Amino acid sequence: MSTLRPNFLIFVTDQQRADHLGCYGNTQVRTPHIDGIAARGTVFERCYVASPACMPNRAAIMTGRMPGAAGARMNGVPLPLDSRTFADALREAGLPCDVIAGAGTGSYENEMISGIYNELQCGSYVFMDADYGRNDTAYPFRNALFILTSVISAAAPGRAVCDAGLKSLSAESGLPVAYEAPGITYIKATDEHGTLQLSPQAAVKPGDKLKLIPGHCDPTVNLHDWLIACRGDKVEAVWPVARGW
Repeated sequence: MSTLRPNFLIFVTDQQRADHLGCYGNTQVRTPHIDGIAARGTVFERCYVASPACMPNRAAIMTGRMPGAAGARMNGVPLPLDSRTFADALREAGLPCDVIAGAGTGSYENEMISGIYNELQCGSYVFMDADYGRNDTAYPFRNALFILTSVISAAAPGRAVCDAGLKSLSAESGLPVAYEAPGITYIKATDEHGTLQLSPQAAVKPGDKLKLIPGHCDPTVNLHDWLIACRGDKVEAVWPVARGW
């Protein structure tokens, strides 16, 4: 009998459809390392997650239980610390888990001091958004993702309309915030338009440009085909977006 002990490497990608991988037939997105693993291993054609939200699904993977039974029903509800996971079973079999990765932009400070994680996987700090900006632990990171919108109407006192609505930005984590535009508040989103509330000191006219900080960066990026990378007033790059969940 072999005395070699197996090594386990488990990685979970976030918000990635199977058909956005080369090994599942995508010819535009290059994923050579994952394709290599697929070529040497098993590729599943009918595999379903326990939840479309990331934290409950990871809890299900770790515990082998549905999110409701595991105690992590939704994002923001952590897996109880006394939960039994497959990492416990491996440790008991003499296979300790040397690297435990996780955490996120909005909770990285708490995860650092928890004693559980020894690798952080923060990602949204690259862009930031209005929702993370409301989290005290995310304050060192600056906003780098904006929606450029135009004012199309300012007919009523204290109110204006812009051309950025739900087809341009997501609102499930809160509405966008007007960037460096004191007195202007984005208060309502329809399909194509957004309603702006103006303080007495704020004044806009049709054609004015505003930069909006999205409420949630991930699904907002997913609504667009291109990212325009700027440094100051200069466009330095145009990056295609591999769209899809």
